[in-house]
Amino acid sequence: MNLKHINNALTFLLLLSFLLLGISFALGANSNALTATFSFYGLDTLIGVNTLGLLTGSTMFALVATTLAAHLKLIKPTAALVLAIIISIVPLLTLFASNRWMEQLGGFPIIGSGQGIIKYFSILPIYLFLFCKSKLSDKQHVLLNFIPVAMVLLWIGGMKFYEFEAKAIVGLVETSPFMSWLYALFSVRGASNVIGGFDVLFAVLLGFGLFLNNKKLIIVSSLACLSVFLMTQTFLLSAPNAFSSNTLLERLGQFVIKDLWYIGNLIVIATLMIFKPAK
Repeated sequence: MNLKHINNALTFLLLLSFLLLGISFALGANSNALTATFSFYGLDTLIGVNTLGLLTGSTMFALVATTLAAHLKLIKPTAALVLAIIISIVPLLTLFASNRWMEQLGGFPIIGSGQGIIKYFSILPIYLFLFCKSKLSDKQHVLLNFIPVAMVLLWIGGMKFYEFEAKAIVGLVETSPFMSWLYALFSVRGASNVIGGFDVLFAVLLGFGLFLNNKKLIIVSSLACLSVFLMTQTFLLSAPNAFSSNTLLERLGQFVIKDLWYIGNLIVIATLMIFKPAK
C-alpha cells in the first residue's frame, strides 16, 4: 500500500472527527461533560459553560486547520502536535477526579463518564505516525496504537458483564438492524455478555497476534476489532431519535465519533504488520 494514501485516510479521519466534535461543543452540546472536565481545573466557576464550549470547539477547529496545513506541508507539524497533546491531556487528567468513578460498583475499572474520556488515549499515536514516523520504530508505533485499542475494548467490553451496563445499551441494541437479533437468542444480560465477550476476546487475540507476529491472527482479530468501531457509527443512524440534536450533538454522538480514532489506530497496525507500504 502507498504510504501517501494511508496518511490521507488517517488525516481524513482526524479532520472529520475533530470538525464534528468542534461543532458539537461550540453549539453548547453536552454541557455536563464540559462542566465535569473543567471543574477539575476550577475553571467552571470562572468561565460560563457556553464560553467553555466555544473555547473547546475553537481549539478543535484550530487542530483541524493545523493538521490539514501540516499534512499539505504548508507548515511544520509542531502546532498540530501541541494542540493534539492539549486536547488529549486536558480530559485525560480528569480521570483522577472522583466524579469519573463509580465507587459503589467497586471503582476501577468500573467508570461512568470516564468511558468517553479514555478514548483520548488514541489520538497521539496517530499523530506520531503521521508526523513523527521516522522518530520511532515500527514496533513502537504498533505498540502505541495497540494500547488504546486494547484499553477501550477491555475496559468497555468488561463493563458489559455488569447489569447496569446491560440495561444501558438496550436502546441501542434493540434498534440496530445489525444487533437486534441478539435479544431473540439471549436475555438482556446474556446479549450484553456476548457483546462484552466479543470485545474482550478479540482485543486479547490481537495482542497475541502482534506478540507472536502471526499475520493470520492479526488479520482476523483486527477485522473483528474494526467491526466493533464501525458498528458504533451505525448507531447514529439507528439509535432512538436518530438525526436529532440529542443523537448527533449530545453524549451519544460525541461518544461514537471518537471511535473514528480507533479505526485510525487499526489502520496504523495493519499498515505496519500486514502491509508493507511503499514510500
